This record gives sequence, C-alpha cells and structure tokens, in this order.
Amino acid sequence: MTDIIFENNPLPDTEFGMLWEVIKAPLIVPLLQFAVYICLTMTVMLFVERLYMGVVIILIKLFWKKPEQRYRWQPIYKDAEIGNMSFPKVLIQIPMFNEKEVYKISIGAACSLSWPVDRLVIQVLDDSTDHNIKDLIENECRRWASKGVNIWYQIRQNRGGYKAGALRDGLTHDYVKDCKYVTIFDADFRPEPDFLQRAIPFLEFNPKIALVQARWRFVNSNECLLTRMQEMSLDYHFTVEQEVGSATHAFFGFNGTGGVWRIAAINEAGGWKDRTTVEDMDLAVRAGLQGWKFVYLGDLQVKSELPSTFKAFRYQQHRWSCGPANLFRKMVLEIIRTKKVTVWKKLYVIYNFFIVRKIIAHMVTFFFFCVVLPLTILVPEVEVPAWGAIYIPCIITTLNSVGTPRSIHLLFYWILFENVMSFHRTKATIIGLLDAKRSNEWVVTEKLGDSIKTRKSTRKTFKFNFSDRIHVIELGFAVYLFFIGCYDFMYGKHRYFIYIFLQVITFLIVGVGYVGTVVPRT
Repeated sequence: MTDIIFENNPLPDTEFGMLWEVIKAPLIVPLLQFAVYICLTMTVMLFVERLYMGVVIILIKLFWKKPEQRYRWQPIYKDAEIGNMSFPKVLIQIPMFNEKEVYKISIGAACSLSWPVDRLVIQVLDDSTDHNIKDLIENECRRWASKGVNIWYQIRQNRGGYKAGALRDGLTHDYVKDCKYVTIFDADFRPEPDFLQRAIPFLEFNPKIALVQARWRFVNSNECLLTRMQEMSLDYHFTVEQEVGSATHAFFGFNGTGGVWRIAAINEAGGWKDRTTVEDMDLAVRAGLQGWKFVYLGDLQVKSELPSTFKAFRYQQHRWSCGPANLFRKMVLEIIRTKKVTVWKKLYVIYNFFIVRKIIAHMVTFFFFCVVLPLTILVPEVEVPAWGAIYIPCIITTLNSVGTPRSIHLLFYWILFENVMSFHRTKATIIGLLDAKRSNEWVVTEKLGDSIKTRKSTRKTFKFNFSDRIHVIELGFAVYLFFIGCYDFMYGKHRYFIYIFLQVITFLIVGVGYVGTVVPRT
C-alpha cells in the first residue's frame, strides 16, 4: 500500500511534502500559471515581430530597389579644374585602448583607403593605459606619416566618457573643422580600399542621409564553436534587422563602427553622449528623431574580429544588453514627445526596436525555457500549450537561422547556447532598466588578432585559472535542470527531459569554461 501511494505522489510523506501540498493549489499554481501566460504573450510578440521581418525581407529581396537605385548615387571623380577638391574631406577615427594585437591592422587598412591623401584625415584616438603599447601605436602613426599620410595621434589625460568621450574630443581639433564626414573603425576593423568610394556618394548626393552603415564580416568565425555561434546571431542582425530598418523606415541602430556619419547630423543630434554604454545607438536614435535618414549597405562589407574567449564575449554581451535597456529608460519619453517624425516611426522605434528586440527577446528566452517551463514539470496542474512550448519557438529559431545557411547543422546547439547566454542578457537588461550600479560598466572587448596562434604554437601547456574557467551560476542552473530532468523522466508526461538533459550539458560545458578559445597564460 505504501509503495502505491509513493508511486502516485512523487513527494514522500514528509514535512516538506505536506507543506508543498498545502501551498501548491492556492499559491504556486496561480503564480506559475500567470507566469506561463506572461511568457506566452512575450513569445507571441516575438513571433509576430520575427514573422513581420521575415515577410519584409522576402519582399525586399524580390521587389525593393537597391540603395543605389532608391537614392541618388554616382561615383566621385577628380575634377579637371578644381582637382581633388571635388572630393569631400573625410575624417577617419580609430578609437583604441591597449590594442597591442590589432593596432597595425586597423591603422594600415585606414591608411590604404583609396581617397585623395589631401582630402583624408586619419585620427588615432588612443586611450591606452599601457605606456609600452602607447609607444608602439605612436610609432606606427609616425611611420605612416613619413609616407605622406595625414595621420594624427591623439591622447587624453583620462578616459572620461570612454569611447564616446574619445570620439567627441576628436571632433574638437582644429584640423578637422573642414571635414564634412567622419568614418569610425574600431581597432580590429579592416575596410577594403574602395570603402569610401562606395559609401560617400550616398551622403554627398542625398543631403537628408546622416549615416551609411556597412556590414561586418568576421575573419575568425571558424576559430571555435563560440565564434560560429556569434556569427549566426550577428548575421541575422545584419541580414534581416538592419536591412528591414533601412528599407522600411530609413532607421536602424548604428553599430558603432564600420559606418560613415555626416558631421552636421552628429552636431544637430547633440553630439556624442556617454550616458549609456551604447553611445552609438544613443546617437542613432537622437539623429533619427531629428528626421535624418540612414542607409544600410549589405554588400559593403568590413572585416572584423569576434571575441573568441568566453570572458570577453560575456562582457561584450553585458554591454550590448544593458546599454539598450538603459537607453530606452532614458529616452522613451523623448521619443514619444518628438514631433519631427511620424507616429509609425515612433511606434517602430519604441515597440520593434527597443521593447521586442532589446528587452523581450532576452527575457522570454531565459524565463520561459530555463525557469518557467521546467517548473511546470513539478506542477503538472499548470498546462503549457504545445504551440507556445514547441511550435512557435521552432519557427522563431528557423527564421533566425536564415542569416547563416552554412551553419544550419549547428542550429540546435545554437538554441541551447543562446538559452545559457539569455541569463546574462536578462540580468544585464534588468540592470539597465533599473539604472543599477553596473549599468555604466564599460569593459573593452579583448582582441587577440593572430597572437593566439603564436601563443598556442610556442606554449604547449597552460595554467588553470579557476576564476576564469569555473562559472558557479551556470553550474547551479545545470544542477537545477538536472533535478527537473530526472523528475520528468520518472514522473513527467511530456518527455521534456530530452531537451532538459541537453540543456544541462550545455550549462555544464559553459560552467566549467569549456567554451571558446582558452588563452595560454605566459
């Protein structure tokens, strides 16, 4: 008789089991059911937004004219009478911070741009704290200056405002006063020589265009599984999100690098501000609210580097998730009150751009698939419809995969890894919305360049760094989900344990630091 009771009641007849039965019906079930409804609502919102962008991107590919046809565009040539004066003067800004591994690549690429040398100003904004690296960068600037390149090496007394402060200060120098446009390249970006020739005509012949954004391409996407996962996420961003925003509303978020700005638009929007860690998005939203138009060029590509260590990637994701949420908190009323753009554009910026993509997309992934759905296994009275738990998420995932067809076989693992990262993104989003202590934390993403190959070839062993390799929270979620999976295997009815055990493995892999490139300690 005892065995039969235990079989039907997974919790033994203990004080905890009795307490659980007392509070489950009046408290746990209603709260969990409410959480399910909230998660299902967010899932539907995300699904509709993804479906909308999927339909629009198909229409763009089939029927939309290319940017060169939608806007005035023609090559700029040297004039027989005024010579190179027919070319507008362009400023190139390269912000740096202790970029020992990649500084030569970015400076060399900028100095090799096919633009008249007397109409090009290159500005290296070095905030490095390592004096040896500062000397290396300054010497590299002098080397190019000796070849006739108009390159300036600029340093500041402090890092006030971080990247935004450096870019803002760079525009105040007298030698840039007659520059009409400014192009920004982060230290790991490598533009092709014809970059300006293809981008500048959009600005030169269309006075309402403020920004031309190029697509990123990644030189190290095949380095490890972590970089492949990032490529899948970012390719969707560029292939779909940026393309749709450019074609439908002439607005999207500036990516912070690989773009050309009209300096007059920057000034009209109020210049660079350091109130959040996404100064690029901040400037783009303010310029968009002034009525300026943006153009995204998917076929204009700039090579760059993805963070290949999990530590660098996690810091980057914190900044990219916290910053937009914090910016939304600070700008939502300003967006509502502006009278220079249409109601539809304001709705697009508030709902699609911020709420769905920057807030809901992170939260629903974490709360639904890592917290709420597993908890429903312990409380079978709470039902989750299959369309919300399986069908719609599968469609959303399929739509997200269109940007990187070559990685379609990694799609399932990408889902599991994104679920793990959703915890960090959700935490960062909440910090940003609350404007909490870490909302303005700025950690420069580490770039390794070719140094990792050198280190691996010269050193066969490395020391185990416990703090960098062991992640307690991920391990805690692995234990929690393992318990849920075992419970579902023994008593569940939906067979979620197959997914849950795979998620446990992914949390465990990340928890022990077995993800990304491990840099040997010298």
